[in-house]
Amino acid sequence: MSQSRHPGKDAYSLILEAIDIGVYKPGDRLVESELAERFGVSRTPIREALQRLETQSLLERDGRSLIVASLDHNQMAELYVVRRELEGLAARLAARHATEEEIRVLQDMVAEDDALVDDPSALSRANRRFHEQIHLASHNRYLVQQLDLVHRTMALMATTSLAAQGRGELAQGEHKGIVEAIAAHDEDGAERALKEHISVAFMTRLKQDAIQREK
Repeated sequence: MSQSRHPGKDAYSLILEAIDIGVYKPGDRLVESELAERFGVSRTPIREALQRLETQSLLERDGRSLIVASLDHNQMAELYVVRRELEGLAARLAARHATEEEIRVLQDMVAEDDALVDDPSALSRANRRFHEQIHLASHNRYLVQQLDLVHRTMALMATTSLAAQGRGELAQGEHKGIVEAIAAHDEDGAERALKEHISVAFMTRLKQDAIQREK
């Protein structure tokens, strides 16, 4: 059996992370032998991981091959509807339950991320960390699990809405408003601010797709 070159991570996590950071993009074919070689694990856990990812609709069949799934317009719209509601709930609960330390971490994240507004790829990774911190601050494990699945599925979008001109700076302003509401324990305000943040991100992505279709 191969010795894993990534101790502490199973095959499922390794493949999921590779999709999340764009090593494998929508439409890319995943081959057991190639994945086993890349990650230094045997083919059996790779096969099991691929089956699990297919069950979660993160992979789909193309003949006999498995490829990274892509989202059509309707799927993307459905995903954003769910994300908006769940993220809003997370912000509401964070405003209720977040500790002083968790609030400080969120404030620090926003301040540090200002330096990334001209780097969409880095800002996208920071954006995910920021949202995950809010999820954790909700102190609701079941909500965190559902949001984790939503954010995994977001990786099936080939581009980030933060790549749109000026979106990074605007998103940072929205993040600051969300954190201010959480710090003030304003549950309604936090939920409203985060829902609006997701709505603007969705509209930005729709505009991006419209431009892409014209090319």
